[in-house]
Amino acid sequence: MIKSGSDWKFLTNQALVLSWIARHPRSTAREIAQVVGVTERTALKIVGELDDTGYISRKRVGRRNTYNVHSAKPLRNHIQDGVTVGDLLAVIAPRRQAAEPRQYYRPVVTGG
Repeated sequence: MIKSGSDWKFLTNQALVLSWIARHPRSTAREIAQVVGVTERTALKIVGELDDTGYISRKRVGRRNTYNVHSAKPLRNHIQDGVTVGDLLAVIAPRRQAAEPRQYYRPVVTGG
């Protein structure tokens, strides 16, 4: 049983960094750290791990890195056999189409 107030999360910091990079491929380590809620050093470590394991690649463009996510790469856990990075990102970091702004449901309230 999980105690209320415990500090567990559904997604690891690696998944959060990966999802952020997928949507913001020109982010700096500082930006990644601020969004994910880790130190800049930890963000750099996670980015390095993702690069070393082939989930992303980095290319230096001027003073910044540009990241490329390898969405066809399978996840590392045997329970998700056949599930790719792209499958995960489709759920946790969906891309909105620019031509179609997000629609929100607003219930119609009638007098009664």
